[in-house]
Amino acid sequence: MRYPVEFLAKLPKTDLHLHLDGSMRLSTLIELAREAGVELPSYTEAGLRETVFKDRYADLNEYLKGFAYTCAVMRSAEAIERISYELAMDNFAEGVWYIEPRFAPQLLMNGQLSIEEVLGAADRGLKRARAEIRRQVPEDEPGFEYGIIACAMRFCNEKFSPYYKQFFGLHKYSGSREVIRDVSLELARSAVAIRRDTDIQLVGFDLAGSEYGYPADNHRESYDHVHKHFMMKTVHAGEAYGPESIFQAITKLHADRIGHGLFLFDTSKILSSDIRDKDRYVDNLINYIAEKRITLEVCLTSNLQTVPEIDHVAKHPLQRMLDNQLSITLCTDNRLVSNTTVTNELCLATENFDINAHQLKDLIINGFKRSFFPRSYAEKRRYVRQVINYYEKLEASMKIV
Repeated sequence: MRYPVEFLAKLPKTDLHLHLDGSMRLSTLIELAREAGVELPSYTEAGLRETVFKDRYADLNEYLKGFAYTCAVMRSAEAIERISYELAMDNFAEGVWYIEPRFAPQLLMNGQLSIEEVLGAADRGLKRARAEIRRQVPEDEPGFEYGIIACAMRFCNEKFSPYYKQFFGLHKYSGSREVIRDVSLELARSAVAIRRDTDIQLVGFDLAGSEYGYPADNHRESYDHVHKHFMMKTVHAGEAYGPESIFQAITKLHADRIGHGLFLFDTSKILSSDIRDKDRYVDNLINYIAEKRITLEVCLTSNLQTVPEIDHVAKHPLQRMLDNQLSITLCTDNRLVSNTTVTNELCLATENFDINAHQLKDLIINGFKRSFFPRSYAEKRRYVRQVINYYEKLEASMKIV
């Protein structure tokens, strides 16, 4: 079902899967690169769109190349704060009221920037934007809010950042898998302490990076630690690997949400010889996810750009997710790298899939309900109720049925 773009733009929205280092303004990247002496393939927006940040990519590896440039300009507190502030303002300008920017702070750390300073800089930028936005919003509207998610990396090595170089150098007699486990656990311990001891709105823990060949099980200690301290958890899973990866994220890492979940239904990606009835395995997994209301953070444009076999959006499993009444929220993944917005993602979904007015409302409200809201559950419920009231008022005024 198609909806007026004006309606989709005005809807209160969320973005729960939003990489900070993949979502900066292109003009800001160019300006910061000049200031920091970072060499870019081009210093014009058109040139970078042609060479790096494209509408289509050959595969995930090409898609990820742009992060080498974005991370290179983010190794100062001032740059991180600016990018975070601008991200919040850009989101609110298109009706996104709640965001959860995620990034790997260890990718940005160096001799001058500790993890507290990296996360603190992002938090300052987001807080500043929130304060400005609140002055614009009537008191009876929900207003803008945010939470930060810290990402561990499934795979990393000494080339990833100055911090990783130092960490791997101090563990030169350990195997790569062991060092990755240890650096992930250090992040988990840091995240718990920062959440406990500071006012930084750090709300969740994530596992990102290359999925195939780097199982989530290696990060079990990290997730056990944040789980024990009541931190919310999401995991990139089912993006390049299959249902088993999603199951592992849920059962071994206590995932509250799943990033992407693209190959949830794909029995051909089940590799274990112990699973004889693959169709039944997938059915059981779908029902388990549905019963537990484990939300899927769906990123349509990003999936189209990184998975060659999905050459048209109609091949995306979103319709099957909807038909199975799973909890879904639409996200951008990377506003810059994917050249998209939440409104664009809603347009793409509603123009290509059978989404009635009730399902659209669920898609929107799921984002607010399943967010890792930074304050109490009672406050979250009040915030969500304000969102629902606003949505229904807008729906009635535009005669959406």
